Amino acid sequence: METQSLRITPSSQPDSVSTNKSIAETANSFGVHDTFRYGPKSIGAEILPKHPLENRLKYWEETQTNLKFTLERRIYGIHAPVRQLMERSIVSRVQRAPILPSSNLSLDILMGKDETIDFEDFLNVPEFSTDMMDMHASMEHKLGIKL
Repeated sequence: METQSLRITPSSQPDSVSTNKSIAETANSFGVHDTFRYGPKSIGAEILPKHPLENRLKYWEETQTNLKFTLERRIYGIHAPVRQLMERSIVSRVQRAPILPSSNLSLDILMGKDETIDFEDFLNVPEFSTDMMDMHASMEHKLGIKL
């Protein structure tokens, strides 16, 4: 487990536990795919192999966070990653009115995202959102007040 925690990049191998089940595994007693239990069948997911880069991109942030916490634990002790996780959970619980946009700048600072420019920085503008609600209606919904 120690070698896994010092991994710099995620593995290019797909997950060992696959959520996609083959059609043979999802067949009912009549030998037909059970759509109600397993959803619509996807033959493309079974036939086409996934690109190795897809798994790396999927787990990139998680791997970097685990590496950072492991190094901090080895250098400063267990309190450093625990304290950072507690600070992140406290900052992410900040409540605002549902209609007001929340930039969550303090969480971005704790995670180190304030130093990078991602697509969320310029494509996630609240003024362009189609989810505009009335302030009073959203507060009534949040507080359970019905008129």
